[in-house]
Order: sequence, then C-alpha cells, then structure tokens
Amino acid sequence: MGLFSFHPVSLPEPDKALPGRPDRILQDGIHHVLGTRIVPPFPVEHEQAYFGMGCFWGAEKQFWTLPGIGTTAVGYAGGYTPNPTYEEVCTGQTGHAEVVLVDFDPAMTRYDSLLQQFFEGHDPTQGMRQGNDVGTQYRSIILTTSPAQEEAAMRMRSEYASALRSHGYGDITTVIAPLRDFFYAEAYHQQYLQTHPDGYCGHGGTGVACPLGTGISRSEYQ
Repeated sequence: MGLFSFHPVSLPEPDKALPGRPDRILQDGIHHVLGTRIVPPFPVEHEQAYFGMGCFWGAEKQFWTLPGIGTTAVGYAGGYTPNPTYEEVCTGQTGHAEVVLVDFDPAMTRYDSLLQQFFEGHDPTQGMRQGNDVGTQYRSIILTTSPAQEEAAMRMRSEYASALRSHGYGDITTVIAPLRDFFYAEAYHQQYLQTHPDGYCGHGGTGVACPLGTGISRSEYQ
C-alpha cells in the first residue's frame, strides 16, 4: 500500500492461487468513526455493497462520510484464496482485489448513490491499476449481492462509459460480478485514514460527472 506500489498485472489461475487458511484474519471490531460493528450481524433492514477502486484506505473513507451508512470495513474479494493476509494479496497470487464493504440503510441512501460515489471517486478506465498503485489488487470492481444491484451497476457503468468517452477517456474496465466471499483485512487496515490522518490516499476522480453526480476532480479524502 502506498506510493509507487507495483505488483503482478495478470490474475492467477484458480488452481495456482495461494491456499490461504480456514480461519478469519479479523474476528470482530468496532468502527473507529461510526462506533458500529464492522462484522455481522448487521441490521436486518440494511443492505451491503462491495466496491474495489484501488487502495482501500482512501476508498473506505469516501463511503463512511455518506448519509445512511451503518458501517464500513475493508477486505479482500473477487479472487480465490480463503482468508488471505495483506502480504499474500500483494503477491498477486490470490486473485483478490482490495474491497470496501458498505453496510447501508436503503431507506436513507440509494444503491445508485453509492454507485455514483464509486464511479466518481476513482478513474475506472485504468485496468489493473489506480494512479501510481499498479497490480491486480487495485483493479476496479463491483461485487453485487442481488439481481437488483447487478442491474443498477450495469446500467450506471454503461451510462458513465458514454460520459467518459465524450470527455476523451478510454473504455471502462470495471468488472461487475456476483459476490462469492468477502474476507476482512487485518485490524490495522480498518478505517486507516482515521487512525493515520496523514496516511497515503491515492484517489482522485476523472472530474466527469456520473449520473446523479457532479464530478470529483481530485483526491478529496486525505
């Protein structure tokens, strides 16, 4: 994590991924900002969303500041290795991306609003990188938990792709896939920019507005 981090840019084959371990890395925890639990059970009326948009330190802060958020946490998803460590993810041999879990109250904030934050909060055209952070763990990915989330994500990706092309950007590389598993990252990664206010955050949007949005032209989350 940090400036000029370079890792493999090709995903491993499932049978070549690291074996991992049966036990969770993080067993429990309280959000350093919101004061809520970051592990289940969550309120039954809430939904969960999962986004990978580069370094998960800055990405998590973007979401915990929004209205209607119950909790946020960072972890690893989209790959093959069960309960990986951060060091294992950094090798590129787990297939996982750095991902933010967002628990939210749909009566207070729409999933579309979270998608807006996702697309405006990073550059989704960069492939296996985000800014100076290069590697499969930094890829742009949306992991969905329902057909409704999948439909919304596909629709907004298509609409935002048109907006980006009209401003000279290339194709969106964001992957949309059903969530298989989410593995919590180590405790020291959780709400990292709250416990380390001067910590690295490489996020910055394209400045192109997503549907419902106004655009983010630089990192606003350090």
